[in-house]
Amino acid sequence: MKLLMMIVLLLLGSQHALGVEVYEGEESVLLPCQVPADVSSSSTSAVWDRDELKKSTVHLRLKSSDDLNDQNSHYHGRTSMRVDALQTGDLSLTLRKPTVSDSGTYTCTALKDGQAQRQPGVVHLKVTEPPPVWPIVLLAVLVPLIIPAAAFVLCVCCASKRMKDRQVPQSEVVEVGQQESVLLSFQTTANLPRDVTVQWTRSDSNTMVHVYESGKDQPGKQDPGYRGRTKMNEDPLRTRDLSLTLKDTLLTDRGVYTCTVKKDGHMLLQKSVALKVKAPELQEVEWRQGDKSVLLPFNPTADLPQDATVVWRLTVFKHMMVHVYERGKDQPDKQDPGYRGRTEMKKDPLRTGDLSLTLKDPLVTDSEDYTCTVYNKGGDKLLQKVVLLRVTVPHTEVVGLTQEKESVDLPFKTTAVLPQDVTVEWTDPKHRKVHVYESGKDQPDKQDPGYRGRTEMKDKDPLRTGDLSLTLKYPNVIDSAVYTCTVYNKGGDKLLQKSVTLIVRTPWMAIVEVTQREESVQLRFQIPPDLLQDVTVEWKHLDSNKMVHVYASGKYQPDKQDQDYRGRTEMKEDPLRTGDVSLTLKDPHFTDSGVYTCTVYNKDGKKLLEDSAILRVRVTLMDTMAEMLPHPRPHKHRRAQSDLGHRNRNHEDVPLMGVQSA
Repeated sequence: MKLLMMIVLLLLGSQHALGVEVYEGEESVLLPCQVPADVSSSSTSAVWDRDELKKSTVHLRLKSSDDLNDQNSHYHGRTSMRVDALQTGDLSLTLRKPTVSDSGTYTCTALKDGQAQRQPGVVHLKVTEPPPVWPIVLLAVLVPLIIPAAAFVLCVCCASKRMKDRQVPQSEVVEVGQQESVLLSFQTTANLPRDVTVQWTRSDSNTMVHVYESGKDQPGKQDPGYRGRTKMNEDPLRTRDLSLTLKDTLLTDRGVYTCTVKKDGHMLLQKSVALKVKAPELQEVEWRQGDKSVLLPFNPTADLPQDATVVWRLTVFKHMMVHVYERGKDQPDKQDPGYRGRTEMKKDPLRTGDLSLTLKDPLVTDSEDYTCTVYNKGGDKLLQKVVLLRVTVPHTEVVGLTQEKESVDLPFKTTAVLPQDVTVEWTDPKHRKVHVYESGKDQPDKQDPGYRGRTEMKDKDPLRTGDLSLTLKYPNVIDSAVYTCTVYNKGGDKLLQKSVTLIVRTPWMAIVEVTQREESVQLRFQIPPDLLQDVTVEWKHLDSNKMVHVYASGKYQPDKQDQDYRGRTEMKEDPLRTGDVSLTLKDPHFTDSGVYTCTVYNKDGKKLLEDSAILRVRVTLMDTMAEMLPHPRPHKHRRAQSDLGHRNRNHEDVPLMGVQSA
């Protein structure tokens, strides 16, 4: 080791927190970082960052080469990593020609597709000016004379309790979230004179954090950035508790804090505490496709300088600016063109403390991680928050009609401003293309032959008006299905998507006939399977307005049905999954005859589907005679040859029950 160079590696409470000290002017300094080889080999890149800088990237290493496009200009030509770093797990960084301004906290992270593989390694670098040469030469001459005397003094010091209290305690690490309060602890057993001065300073920047002197705090002597944010206990010299409370922590508060007790310019006590400020956990926000806007929340409690800059950007693509607020106003010329006109912040956000961002006309591709960063005038990071925007697709819209209609519209209207080069595709459940609109016109050669000549966009200029509805001509029962409209950009990315359920029913009401002697009768009703899982299905007898059967919250609700039907009705298992909400009525009696209606409601009580059937329970001569006998013998129930007995007045077959829109 060179005489003028000193590197000290101190373990600061975790395997990733290291302290490195070096003199300015040395050829280079090594910032160590080791990860397991299996972690590094599965990573796609490794990055060194210095978070207190506005442009935080110090060095980025890919599998085969360095990527220095986003490197902070302060480090150009001064950093290097091993060429086999990601293969061996040695991600250490060599920094050439270190200067005092390089002092700070550096993080080393192994990434896979932009995501951290493990907790980042942290290195605290301190670069100090070298001592003058003449004391070293003098020391070399005097060492033989000093050693015996020093040994004697050392023995006396070890025996002295006072000198024991003057020893510098080992540094400790404290971790806290941003915008929280943290205690930098320092308690001593030494009896301190009343005229000492207590100073808390930032070791990495020589910033005066807090001063206690002449029996009281001295806010005029501390750095303006800490005014109103620090506090010591009352009468700290009597209690011997010199701890400091720091409020509303910022990302720039990261560093090593040193408390020094002085009397007449001489140091009596000293202790250092390393403070690590971590960003808050990811907050998730859900956006229902079709909503006109979504709010990405950020409401810090810290008092922010009025000349601060607020930047919202995509987390993965740091260069893609979503919104920039600077010099007291929005800066649309600095944001990515894809977000221009679609974002806004509330008025005077730095004064109100509400830095939330409203994103208007959201698209499917807007489902991303968004990072909001607040910078001070010097470009240092003050606060940061990450918001994950998730897309939730709403329930499909239901359209019902009778087969006799000439056409039906599958609705889809959007307020989003769409590029003129997008492609609009309507598909069915079998992924067949029902309709394609591309290059400003319909593309019949790209649609499935079964739909050719039967479809057209409802609006002649759908991209300008935002009406992407599809008209389907000559609908029939077999067209009942879920249709999906997807809008793609030129690169093939999904921008918008919506599904519409079409149900086509026959125009006749089903008639079900059964004799009174039958065991049961079934009233059929089929809905699209897996349409909705939180709906309520109600069967009613319209003539008497009695509730026949209720299925809600995933189960049969006997307490909600009329007493006359209790124990006599049932539906098949898991009807919403199968789509079969048919009702079986046991022991039908001629008084059960009438019109039965089945209605499907959503969770808000809105009617989605409804259909009716006529039940006729015929009474035979044998039934009449049995009713007249005083003690009729119980007859043996037998099942009819057909459970349904679908016959009309002329005993002709009629179609099964259909469904219609509410």
